[in-house]
Amino acid sequence: MSDTNDTNEQTATTAPVVRRVDARHRYEILVDGDHAGLTAYRDRDDRRVFFHTEIDDAFAGRGLAAILVAQALADVRASGMRIVPVCPYVAKFLTRHTEFEDITDPVTPEVLTWLDARLGR
Repeated sequence: MSDTNDTNEQTATTAPVVRRVDARHRYEILVDGDHAGLTAYRDRDDRRVFFHTEIDDAFAGRGLAAILVAQALADVRASGMRIVPVCPYVAKFLTRHTEFEDITDPVTPEVLTWLDARLGR
């Protein structure tokens, strides 16, 4: 029996990994080395403006978006930056996680205009 348990432990999925990819302006979440989703941002001075979060359908329902956004926002705090939640998922996450309230700035028309120009829309 112990051989079976050892095998099961080795094949169990590992914890998701979140990494910041500055060149692509996003944080990615990986599950067993596979890309599972992302949250995209652009930096404006000392503010990280989050505008899109997605989890691939194959990984839906596992709570990965919450893990991804929590780690991304913790990284923003560690970097000494502030958060602007244009992305609806990030905005909703922040209503439930008030520990980031002190580093969150409101979404303003000026920020939206700036973001649209950055994204070419």
